[in-house]
Amino acid sequence: MNDAPTPQGSGQQLRAAAARALLPVIDAKGSLAALDDGDVLPRDRALFRALCYGVCRTLPRLEALADELLRSPFKARDRDVQALLLVGIYQLLYLRIPAHAAVGETAGAARLLGKAWATRVLNGCLRRLQREQSALQAKVDRDPCVALLHPAWLLKALRQAWPDDWREIAIANNTPGPMTLRINRRRVSREVYRERLLESGLESRPCEFAPDGLTLDTACDVKALPGFTDGVVSVQDEAAQLAVELLGPALAPRPGARVLDACCAPGGKTAHLLEAFDIDLTALDSDAQRLTRVSETLARLGLTARVEHADATQLEGRDADRFDAILLDAPCSGSGVIRRHPDIKRLRRAEDIAALATLQGRLLDRLWQTLAPGGTLVYATCSVFPRRTASRSRPFWPAPRMPASPPRQGGLGPPGRRRPPVAAPRGRPRRLLLRATRKDSRLTGTPGLPRGAPGVLYWA
Repeated sequence: MNDAPTPQGSGQQLRAAAARALLPVIDAKGSLAALDDGDVLPRDRALFRALCYGVCRTLPRLEALADELLRSPFKARDRDVQALLLVGIYQLLYLRIPAHAAVGETAGAARLLGKAWATRVLNGCLRRLQREQSALQAKVDRDPCVALLHPAWLLKALRQAWPDDWREIAIANNTPGPMTLRINRRRVSREVYRERLLESGLESRPCEFAPDGLTLDTACDVKALPGFTDGVVSVQDEAAQLAVELLGPALAPRPGARVLDACCAPGGKTAHLLEAFDIDLTALDSDAQRLTRVSETLARLGLTARVEHADATQLEGRDADRFDAILLDAPCSGSGVIRRHPDIKRLRRAEDIAALATLQGRLLDRLWQTLAPGGTLVYATCSVFPRRTASRSRPFWPAPRMPASPPRQGGLGPPGRRRPPVAAPRGRPRRLLLRATRKDSRLTGTPGLPRGAPGVLYWA
């Protein structure tokens, strides 16, 4: 007897798996970072991830439509059926799966959840959506939170921070980001690796601001990247790569410099620092589980650092242990990387912002005391709320005046110079990077910048 799943069984299996994976995210008890596709057939994993990320990205509209389609809400014990309904709605609205397959496979998947009774309910809801899609979607989209796929508190915060551009930023958040690579400059040049990609049938373009970056025209599995397992290339957004570039003036002329990556997990910037400079690096993080990924990344790339489980707010500032440079990629709202992590819209709460800002202040206060005289600190966040982020830096330099709308020109430099856009047509991630140099416990400015410049601001 052949126990291999039939194509139909496979389709139901992956939809049931998607519903199970989405349930903790929908209930704000888990994230997509823990997504496990081990129970899904290899050929179905791309669709599995597309379903999970797509449902999270469009959740407000899907839930509003589900409310219209159901006569009464599911009971608490049947939340997995609710998740399965959202998976079905997403397929009909956004994927090129034939409608009969989307409906039939989704309804049939209820049996794999142990709830065969739900098959008729799901079939009826999805058939009705097929008939009345335009009218139902027009009705629910009257709510701006549904139309823009953001919770009310987040739209309000965006409007307050960017009164002229909040809608554009929300739309950019809903656009999946491109796949961007960082070549290992110790192993290969960007131009040579681009040729290797082309030989493998993958077209790419050089990043505009990151000298080690290439953006693929079409995303692919990392296993398809030439040399990935051998440490030739990594996946990392362009904005994230610029933190290391800001440390370049401080580290390039100083082989063996003592460097601290204070909140290092998952390790992308840690690895980039070691690829770019000959340094003595300590990588800290308070999350022991995420530190495992840091060690795995360094092992793949053949790099070495001291990886330590520690709370950066508790570090001592003894003179003998001070660092020549510090990278603080501070915990933040994540509001600038929603396109990459759409579950943030469900998991983050308005009250989290103030708590995170307080933590950022504690980290800056402590780490500044561990920075050697003449040392450089780069403070990075992936947030689109500039005034909140800038307020954390006021003990170190005057708060920069934020523009009334996101700058449209690109470039590196202090306030008043050209900067990359906050929300470009391609929907770039947004990240605030500040660079400060310490001398006798006070800020003296950033090397190479005009006298009086408070630091480097980079909006990506």
